[in-house]
Amino acid sequence: MRLALLVPAPFTTVSGGYAYDRRIVAGLREAGHNVAVIELAGRHPLPDALARQAADAALDGIDADTRVIIDGLGLPSFEALADSLAARGASVLVHHPTAIETGRGDAEREELRRIERAMLPRCRRLIATSAPTAHQLADDFAVAADKIAIVVPGTEDAPRSRGSLDGTCRILSVGTLIPRKGHDVLLRALARLTDLDWHLTIAGSAERDTAHAATLLALADELGLARRVRFAGEAADAELEQLWRSADMFASATYWEGYGMAIAEAIKRGLPVAVTAGGAATDLIVPDIGVTAPPGEPDILSKAMRRLIFDTDLRREMAEAARGVGATLPDWRGQSARFAEALM
Repeated sequence: MRLALLVPAPFTTVSGGYAYDRRIVAGLREAGHNVAVIELAGRHPLPDALARQAADAALDGIDADTRVIIDGLGLPSFEALADSLAARGASVLVHHPTAIETGRGDAEREELRRIERAMLPRCRRLIATSAPTAHQLADDFAVAADKIAIVVPGTEDAPRSRGSLDGTCRILSVGTLIPRKGHDVLLRALARLTDLDWHLTIAGSAERDTAHAATLLALADELGLARRVRFAGEAADAELEQLWRSADMFASATYWEGYGMAIAEAIKRGLPVAVTAGGAATDLIVPDIGVTAPPGEPDILSKAMRRLIFDTDLRREMAEAARGVGATLPDWRGQSARFAEALM
């Protein structure tokens, strides 16, 4: 197939959604498909004039024999081109609807919801990265169920995390510093556990929402956690690998995940997990490998994490179980093949 993926620039952005896009593109190319990646300039998902111009130019430059796939983050910039997208049989890759992103005002979220409700049902195929996202598209955005395909992320083989060597429970959280990821909830949960020996590292870019990132730094200081919490930023591959290897457990207090690729990687590496049940975040979690709590409830999350931090034997048992579950997760080659099938 000849395919064109239209995605907000830059394609190298470090996030779960962009990582999914890059791995799927690589898998499709490896399988012999001709895939062009077209990066869209401007502001997304609430488009500015530059974003709309980029969308128009991108669509105009794609020949009629090429199948169009739009990353959902960039879909609102094509609002004026909805008829053209429908006529071309365009598909949309939906990590999660942009209208549900936390940290936006009500007016912005309603505007995005209006656009997505108008555009998503008119697309030929929607590829969702999890079952909860697929259900939401059908229930809240009026998309016919037979238009939706589910292609969850794959995983790579990864070495088992060895854990800390100093007796401190080293907790790793991976995610961009944006409100939806709930890092503030995680900090408040851990602030109730200062009688235990733990250290938290948060690996994630602060550039997408610098104001929110600043509030997290201030919150850690306010809670008296500055010496127990490290903000590692957008860790390079080698540094992130070292963080994974030295971790004793993984934590995420997300309000919503289309899938939760960092959670899957933690399980693959044999890490016990503590996760809030936002979207598909807990789809992979069984009692043997971790603990869960409702989103936005630091008290409950704190209570769930206490025994996991304190009890090294429990962590060891859960780590063994997580490694077993991780071995059953799909790989990227297989998921790329499913992605191609979904476009047929």
